[in-house]
Amino acid sequence: MSALLSVSQLSVAYGGIQAVRNLSLDVAPGEMVCLIGANGAGKTTTLKALSGLIVPRSGAVQLDGQPLAGLPAHAIARRGMALVPEGRGVFPRMSVAENLMMGAYTRSDRVAIAGDLDRVYGLLPRLTERRAQMAGLLSGGEQQMLALGRAMMARPRLLLLDEPSMGLAPLMVQAVFDIIRQIAASGVAVLLVEQNAHLALKTCARGYVLETGEITLSGPAAELAANPAVRHAYLGED
Repeated sequence: MSALLSVSQLSVAYGGIQAVRNLSLDVAPGEMVCLIGANGAGKTTTLKALSGLIVPRSGAVQLDGQPLAGLPAHAIARRGMALVPEGRGVFPRMSVAENLMMGAYTRSDRVAIAGDLDRVYGLLPRLTERRAQMAGLLSGGEQQMLALGRAMMARPRLLLLDEPSMGLAPLMVQAVFDIIRQIAASGVAVLLVEQNAHLALKTCARGYVLETGEITLSGPAAELAANPAVRHAYLGED
């Protein structure tokens, strides 16, 4: 199967600091892939570079065979890539409904937008009863659900998720990841950055290990989970 996302030799620098070096990865249509690594490894930087929030120093990124070089973030979103950022990034003084509609800002197909809004509420019933509530008054888990719903309003073919479990209670983590699995089951490809390596490898089919800006290991998630180096460094096992 040809890749939906293809990244080749991506390098990103902040001033003189090389944050990502010659990173290559791919995600097939409908596939769930994780990117794991320690704090400061370059995971968030990678997602920002893919989604157009920062400009890479070099390398190539293609979505469905089309190069994304030089495109601003809103144009990349229109091509079918949506980012759920670390910290969720909801608009706290806007309602749940208004936040969701912000996800459709690149679209003009009103009838389809209304249908997608109904589907998002069906996927996230917790938000239905809170649609008029200010997003800043939601719990952390509800804000994460809102960020997922907002991203789905863009009708993405690829969803980039940055630390969706961060700061959430275990039961809420389970609820959020159940939603992510449902999104993937609907045919949306997922590239997941997640510091909870055990959860990431359990959820995804394949994974990449990022260390100080470089991919050091990749393969099926089950193989990575069984790798002694991964178990020691990321799964807390000796």
